[in-house]
Amino acid sequence: MKKPMLFMLAAVFSAGIANATEHHSGHGGGPIGGGGSSAGCVKPRLTNYKPAHLETVVPGAEFSFFALNVHKPGQISVTVKNIPVEVTAEFREPYYLVKGKLPDTLVNTAARINIKVSSKSPQCEAESGWLLKIADK
Repeated sequence: MKKPMLFMLAAVFSAGIANATEHHSGHGGGPIGGGGSSAGCVKPRLTNYKPAHLETVVPGAEFSFFALNVHKPGQISVTVKNIPVEVTAEFREPYYLVKGKLPDTLVNTAARINIKVSSKSPQCEAESGWLLKIADK
């Protein structure tokens, strides 16, 4: 009788101490604690790619996409076939409309538009993209 009661008391006190340690140390897994979880950020979403995936376009064609949960447009970088592409971003609550142009040098090839959203925390970064077919002029 004493062993089960002793075990139960030890379990109750251990759980209470663990709970207090987690919530008062600042290192817990909750939204306020530090513990390295991604609960402190909302991961960026990249959507509404235009032209559509695998669509055939002309060299130098314009493209656009929506970037949601991005704090500053400077966090967004775009490359096409590893060529950096300059983009503009216009805030349209609750997202940025990001626009750019394919490099004129890409002709008669397929190219991936690769988007990266950087952040101070790796858990809050995003990377996405889509593939286009680039025709002759």
